[in-house]
Amino acid sequence: MSGLTAPQADSPLASWLSYLEQLHTSAIDLGLDRVQAVATQAALTKPAPRVITVAGTNGKGSTCAMLEAILLEAGYRVGVYSSPHLVRYNERVRVNGQELPDSDHSMAFHAIEQQRGDISLSLFEFGTLAGLYLFKHHQVDVVVLEVGLGGRLDATNIVDHDVSVITSLAVDHVDWLGDDINVIGYEKAGIFRADKPAICGQPQPPASVPAHADDIGAQLYQVGYQFDYQVNGDRWQWQSGAFTLDNLPVPSLPLPNAATALMALATAELDISDEHIANGLAKASLPGRMQVVSTSPLVIMDVAHNPHSAEYFARQLAHIKQRDSKQRIHAVVAMLHDKDIASTVKEMHEMVDVWYPASLTGPRAAKAEEIIGHLAPYVDGDIVAFDTPTEAYDTALTQAGPEDMVIVFGSFYTVGQITSHIEGQ
Repeated sequence: MSGLTAPQADSPLASWLSYLEQLHTSAIDLGLDRVQAVATQAALTKPAPRVITVAGTNGKGSTCAMLEAILLEAGYRVGVYSSPHLVRYNERVRVNGQELPDSDHSMAFHAIEQQRGDISLSLFEFGTLAGLYLFKHHQVDVVVLEVGLGGRLDATNIVDHDVSVITSLAVDHVDWLGDDINVIGYEKAGIFRADKPAICGQPQPPASVPAHADDIGAQLYQVGYQFDYQVNGDRWQWQSGAFTLDNLPVPSLPLPNAATALMALATAELDISDEHIANGLAKASLPGRMQVVSTSPLVIMDVAHNPHSAEYFARQLAHIKQRDSKQRIHAVVAMLHDKDIASTVKEMHEMVDVWYPASLTGPRAAKAEEIIGHLAPYVDGDIVAFDTPTEAYDTALTQAGPEDMVIVFGSFYTVGQITSHIEGQ
């Protein structure tokens, strides 16, 4: 876009983000030609000796968090790139488990600006390149990359990575990936590499996933075949071939993703012990995923934003309610209109006693009235619409008793707004 002046290397991060938001005509622009050209020019396609790339409809963030925790326990310097963020842009890049200061991001953005010439980059593409630059700058041993959207045409796919991971497969991002599960499988399998490990944690994936692995000669490790796991009370067991890990702690993050993460590490040619795995799983956590922010009443936030993730969230809530004898569940929900709102609330309705639907803002935002329309088959009587998630959350807290539960879900934006609200109190 003409007329824009790039900030300097020491400019505030907010100035850089404002500049980048105006730089490209589209927030999402799938395709690798432009970002590949800049990455090659800047020598960013191999940001660390080992790189693990993680795609999937749900579970990417938790899988990355568990990989990170185990690798840190093993003494590696670890870089993690993830998106979107909940509150601060800095959340998207972690080095050794820590966010980096604003000045590092501004420096990295300036470095990419110097390399791109007249090539236009979206904010995500620019941010991906800046993240890779930061990982090289901080000389990490292992990089864990979370795919933003799809896989084949996502900016993260420019990287020469060593292990590919698909956590789960379901219909989502219909505007960009369509509603054909085989097409979605093909797009996500686009991160596979010839002669390199390709891990799939989705039971019975669409045929396009193993077919693509076979076509390019990737080494496919499929849950239920090349690796598997069993739960035994509050412990679990993982196995691949003749190798077994017993008596592992059940993590706070989803167990299927833990099993998938272990298969990725088993193929990554890294020095990791059973003790590193057990300690890392016990410590792994991720904001916005089954995140407890209060105990009286119990308040849990989760970014569940599609039927697949809502079904898992509902199952976890059922366990908590049964174990702790919680009385009523008050649900604050706000979503984007391009998500499957009807099926998402359908997965949740049996768990929820009182609904607090709220409107988000922006071009993709769903209004509270739209959510209410999808709730109508499950609720007798009127439902109050709230202008913002924070207004809905404050009302839910006043209505919930000490033995009740308040849940917040529906979008990263929803959880992010409530997180900011709580931090500002």
